[in-house]
Amino acid sequence: MAKSASLEQHGEVKFGQVGIANLRIQSLDIDALAAEMRERVERAPKLFRNAAVILDFSALSACPAADTVDRLIDVLRGAGVLPVAIAYGTPAIEQLAAQVGLPILAKFRAGYEREAAEPVAAPAAPPPAAPAAAPTATAQAEPGVLQTQPLRSGQQVYAAGRDLTVCAMVGAGAEAIADGSIHIYGALRGRALAGASGNAKARIFCREFNAELVAIAGTYKVLDEIPKKLLGKAVQIWLDKDQLRIEELA
Repeated sequence: MAKSASLEQHGEVKFGQVGIANLRIQSLDIDALAAEMRERVERAPKLFRNAAVILDFSALSACPAADTVDRLIDVLRGAGVLPVAIAYGTPAIEQLAAQVGLPILAKFRAGYEREAAEPVAAPAAPPPAAPAAAPTATAQAEPGVLQTQPLRSGQQVYAAGRDLTVCAMVGAGAEAIADGSIHIYGALRGRALAGASGNAKARIFCREFNAELVAIAGTYKVLDEIPKKLLGKAVQIWLDKDQLRIEELA
């Protein structure tokens, strides 16, 4: 991903469970944000050009002014992306969204908050256990989602709360998305986003790797960032201390 001259990003992009980009604003240096986004669009035009973007101001110490956000929206549009909503937050954020004419998108920050440490009250002592009943089919965990047909450009499959297995190719412009891991027994030429609701332990496995984009819990790489030696190979992809790792399978 592009970095400024100070080696610190002014805006961090992650991808959520519907393949939409979440731009978490970390600095209100609008010119620097515009330059970063313009470089992303130039490097991966199929991914970013005219892409819908959610603005997330949760990393800032204070809610920005409406005129500042209006200017930010204008420069991001000029850079080639389309801000379409603001990530949920404080009442001030809700007021800001109304002032700039964008909707609030609830619960889009999950990828950044996957290990939030909120105190939980201790549960009450459970009643005496009843005799165990024989397991039933409805008590068993749901199996993963199985996709047997090729995913072609513009198509998307999403495994909510489960793993996804694709027994065919994922074509350019298609998306395979899962809250769990993704297994692709064919060519991956489109996008694969595992751990979409924030599961950093999810992985991606594929038989032939030529992906436009891969992401684990929102942390992503595009094709230009992937070593050429891995293209066309069987690989596994995982997250290691917020760094995306890609390794050839033996």
